[in-house]
Order: sequence, then C-alpha cells, then structure tokens
Amino acid sequence: METPILSIMTYTPLLGALLIMFLVPKQDTHIIKAVATIFTLLTFAFSLYVWSLFELGTHEMQLVEQASWIPSIGVTYHFGIDGISILLVMLIAIISILVVLCSFSDVEERMKEYYVCILFLETGMLGVFLALDFFLFYIFWEIMLVPMYFLIGIWGHGRKLYSAIKFFLYTLFGSVFMLLAILALYFLNNNPEYGTGELTFNVLTLINNLKVPTEPVFAGLTTQDLIFLGLFLGFAIKVPMFPFHTWLPDAHTDAPTAGSVILAGVLLKMGTYGFLRFSLPMLPVASFNMVGFIGILAIIGVIYGALVAMAQHDMKRLVAYSSVSHMGFLMLGIFALNEVGVTGGLIQMINHGVSTGALFLLIGIIYEKRHTREISAFSGLSKVIPVFAVIFAITMFSSIGLPGLNGFVGEFLILLGLFKTNIVFAAFAVTGIVLGAAYMLWLFQRTMFGEPEGADNQNMTDLNFRQLCYLLPLVILMFWIGLYPRPFLSRVEPTVNHYVGQVQEQHQAYLEATGQVRAAEAKPAEAQPVQKAQKEEH
Repeated sequence: METPILSIMTYTPLLGALLIMFLVPKQDTHIIKAVATIFTLLTFAFSLYVWSLFELGTHEMQLVEQASWIPSIGVTYHFGIDGISILLVMLIAIISILVVLCSFSDVEERMKEYYVCILFLETGMLGVFLALDFFLFYIFWEIMLVPMYFLIGIWGHGRKLYSAIKFFLYTLFGSVFMLLAILALYFLNNNPEYGTGELTFNVLTLINNLKVPTEPVFAGLTTQDLIFLGLFLGFAIKVPMFPFHTWLPDAHTDAPTAGSVILAGVLLKMGTYGFLRFSLPMLPVASFNMVGFIGILAIIGVIYGALVAMAQHDMKRLVAYSSVSHMGFLMLGIFALNEVGVTGGLIQMINHGVSTGALFLLIGIIYEKRHTREISAFSGLSKVIPVFAVIFAITMFSSIGLPGLNGFVGEFLILLGLFKTNIVFAAFAVTGIVLGAAYMLWLFQRTMFGEPEGADNQNMTDLNFRQLCYLLPLVILMFWIGLYPRPFLSRVEPTVNHYVGQVQEQHQAYLEATGQVRAAEAKPAEAQPVQKAQKEEH
C-alpha cells in the first residue's frame, strides 16, 4: 500500500502518549485530557476508514504492510487485517475513547502518567490483532503487560499491588510457554520435510506451508499436541480458562474503572484470538484431539464462574466471575470447530466486550457516587436515578442474551454449532445461561427495586452528559448487533469459513492417512460443502 493506514492507526495513540509525556506539564490536567481524547478519537477515525476499505466476500488478508526488519533471523514488519481481526480492532478503538472519557472524574493523581499508560496500552492492543509476524506479535503481547500492570498497581483500589503482581506473573508464565511453542514452529519450518526450509516468523507462511508432525513423541503426545499445549498455556491464562482464572477476579476488583473495562473489553479476547489465529490453522489435528479436554475445562468454567458469581457481595467481583463463565461459553463455540460455532464465538467476543465493558462503566459510576460496591449498600435506585437504571437494565439483558440484543446472536450461534458436534456440551452450556440470568436479575432486583434506604441512596444524582456520552455508544451497539448483525457477520464469515474448512480438511486427510476413515465420516457434514466450495474457488 502507498499509505500504511494500519501502522498510522496503531501508532497514533503512541504519538499522543509521547506528546503528553514530553510536552505537556503535569499540572495542565485539562490539556492532558484533551490530548488523550483527541488522539483516541483520531485512532477511531482511522479505524472507521479501515472499516470502509475492508472488502467483503474474501478471506484474504487486506491492507497488508510488509517490510524486512531483521532478515538474519527471518523477522519482518508485517501487518494485515481480515475478518477475524477487523471487529476486534473496531472494539479497541471504541473502548479506548470510552475509558478516556470515564477517567475524567475517576483519576485525580498522577494524571499525566495515567493517560500515557492508557494510550500506550491502546497501541499494544492494536498491534496484537494486526501483527502477522510471530516476533512482532510477541513484542506487542508483552508490551501491553507493562501499562496494565501500572494501571492496576498505581491507580487501583484495595490490594492493588497484590493484584497487579498476580496479573503480571500469571500472564508472563503463560507467555514463556507460548514463546517456546513459537520457536518450535519457527525451527520446524526450517526443515524442508515439514515446511519451506527457511527461518521465518511469518504467520501466513507457517499457516499455509508448515505441516507439524503427528507421530507420538512423548507420553503418547505428538509434536502437534506438545506445541498446542505450549500455545494453550499462553492463551488459556489470558482468556482466562478454568483453572487459570484466579488472577482475573482480583485484577478486576482492584483495577480502576478504565482498567476493568479494558481487561473485560479487549485483553481477555487476546487469548481467544490466539486460538483462532494460530492454534487452529497451524495445529488442526491437535485442535481436534484437544476438543474433549478444552470442552471439559470450558464447561467447568461456565458453571463454576456462574455459581461463584451468585455468591458475591461486591458488584465488580460478581461481574468478574461472570466473565469467567461467559469466556468458557465462548471457548465452547470456538472448539465446536464448525463454521457456525466459530462465527458465534467471534461475534460473542465483541458482545462480551460491549456488555461487560458497559457493566464495569456503570459500576464505576456507582463507585464514584458512593465509594462502595457492596450490593447490600444499595436499594431502590430506579426511583432516584431512573436513566442509570434503564441503561443498567438494557446492559443486564444484553449480558444474559435477551433476544433483540447483541448477546442473543452470539449465544444462539454458539449453541447451534455445539448441538451439531456435542449435544452434551451444549446441554451444560445452557445451564450456564440460566445461571447467568439468575445472578444478573438478582443483582438488578437488589439494587434497583424497593425503596431507597438511607440518605446516601436518596441523594444520588443521575447520569450527567459526559457519562451518557460514553454509555450510549455501547447501548447503540447492543441493539445494532442484536437487531441487524449482518454488517458484522458479513465481515467475519468468509475468513471463518476458510479457516474452519482448512482445519477440517487437514484433519480429514490425517484420519484417512492413519486408516481412521470411519471416524472422519462421522465428522460434521457441514464441512463437505465448505471444502467443495473452496476447491471450486481455487
């Protein structure tokens, strides 16, 4: 491309961070807020331009930018966007504006450093979803740890240092195993028997050419299985899947509002994105082999997260555990390994970011007014702050998947995909939806209904203009995706269909090569039309 629009979009927040850091005095808080707002709005404008340039009906990478970086070890600067990443990039651009706006009254000390962290983090998140070189991807993956660590550790509440260190160590632990898996793929490709015979971190080259061995090498596990487990640790901790989830409730509870919104809205999606972008297409046989293992962990997460959420007394902690449940449900969709389930999982990534991000924004507003998040401290708020109560109700119904709102679209597609592959998993997943409705309705009933007790509840003020500005975009998205999801699905489906068809085709070939033809015939029937269509297309 003549204009590297993806790079311009990615580094615009970084430019804003550098301007605040070096040119704006720390006492000029209004200028700091203005600069942060302007640069997040600019990034959003660039993301809209990317959305307008995105070509429908193709699975190919678009707006590709590639340049040699460290040729001696095969590292390139490589950016691109497709149906898997386009929606996530848009989500980052929207969420970043909202967290800047919500922080105007939430942060009062070290404001300069705070907004530098927010803008720096936005660049890191965009880089993760746009990088098509494993080396570049890993750099962005690690970079975004630093600002999030400081956001929790400096501007958080309660046991903020404990939660920040726990978040950092958990993620870093998973990243080490992910790095080992990346290096294994890198060196395997150097062997002409399995790859191109060159040293490269290029993701597309590895997806299209690398054939990772499927012979048992250790304790019955194949090379594919071992590499999959390495990537699994890095991605599963980030999701987070049970039993790697324990960092999340602490991080959510003690983080500032902006930190919680970014965690729920974007950072958790990096794990599920990793599975979609790397694990499935590069390790298709291992992906099928691990379906039962991942499905069981996801089911435990769905039910366990919902049950623990029901027992919480802190609003933020309740929503944090609901994320464990929802992300388990999302993982079930991805590892249904059919087009419908994976599409539902990808759409549900966006839905969770919108709905749970809005819940954390609403809880942040409550905390600003009362400096407590204890559910028992609130009652009858719908009579005192009715606009807040209406938006809370919409967000709650969105979270539990009410038809007409965004959550229903993703949940319906995931369940449809699950029923085609594993009806037992689907049945357990439904229990998570029922439990989710129970704890969310319980939260709403306890806080919004009844009579407002005490002066603190009776004297609360409703949403102001700024708060409406950062809540209404999410409410619009809830209705838009729920009532007319076609603009989102049309961008997702070609890429998902291509990747899933490719994974199923490679797994089919493996089963035929190992004499398991009957097992292959038992696989979902919808794979055959996709494969036939791809062959005709080629």
